[in-house]
Amino acid sequence: MTGALPLADRFQALADPTRLRIVALLRLMELSVGELAQVLGQSQPRVSRHLKILADAGVLDRRKEGSWVFLTLAEADRVDPLFRLIDDWADEATQTLFASDAARTESIRAERAEAANRYFAGHAEVWDQIRSLHVAESQVERAIDKALGNRSLGRLVDIGTGTGRMIELFGPRSAHAIGIDRSSEMLRLARVKLEAAGIQSSLRQGDMYALPLADQSADSVIIHQVLHYAHSPAQAIAEAARVLAPGGTLLVVDFAAHEREELRERDAHIRLGFEDEAMTGWFAASGLEIDGIDHLAGGELTVTLWRGIKAAIPQRRAA
Repeated sequence: MTGALPLADRFQALADPTRLRIVALLRLMELSVGELAQVLGQSQPRVSRHLKILADAGVLDRRKEGSWVFLTLAEADRVDPLFRLIDDWADEATQTLFASDAARTESIRAERAEAANRYFAGHAEVWDQIRSLHVAESQVERAIDKALGNRSLGRLVDIGTGTGRMIELFGPRSAHAIGIDRSSEMLRLARVKLEAAGIQSSLRQGDMYALPLADQSADSVIIHQVLHYAHSPAQAIAEAARVLAPGGTLLVVDFAAHEREELRERDAHIRLGFEDEAMTGWFAASGLEIDGIDHLAGGELTVTLWRGIKAAIPQRRAA
């Protein structure tokens, strides 16, 4: 790399058949290093060297999920002009190679789906037990839809995305959707579901107390059935508020306070629901004003939705 001309460095990074194939594959879907090696028919060390060059040039990002490393393209405003150039200039031989690589990704999708089905089958009974204690999921999801309002969600972040259900429902209403979860297994499950639904998203492994996102990088944040696992709900809400832009919306969906102690022992719940007063205080301490609370009774547990708005930055008066 020259170091003196970043644009030249970027073109130099792309001036390799394998690296062009990698960029074309990542246009289709996020892939791990091992999956890329499988599609390209090359060794992982060799593929990793190509990925480092592309990452250094700012073309792609690398994210670690457990023992896996996933690759995704850089922001759309950076790579979209690149793809317009590729689409305009790609010759027949290049297009044929890209199509052949794309066809081989179907085996990756099938392997992911099989692994996801195994994981879901092993945990479905636990999830079904908890769902049986409250109103139907369809009722909860309608309430979430109503709380989010009939508007574009802008940059959407789903904290503790799990199977990706919130992004499946509301990703199409967003400009860009990001799902974050600590579990690499859950992210793989979500990735399969969202790809099958044709929903564009970015899934990242991360902690709700230290989100891998910049300040004010989201317009809407959802924390759905996650806070009862939190040692410090106040810290999780403060971190969600950090990434919200002024005027952005945080929606927390969780259980109202209850006394089902067996959920601590059986399902690792740390918090037995939340009182409105406590949630209102945590929102306020994070610069959020709660403007809507909805209690969904009808089961042994009540599901509550708390919606808050981040205060807009006050405009400075002219001198």
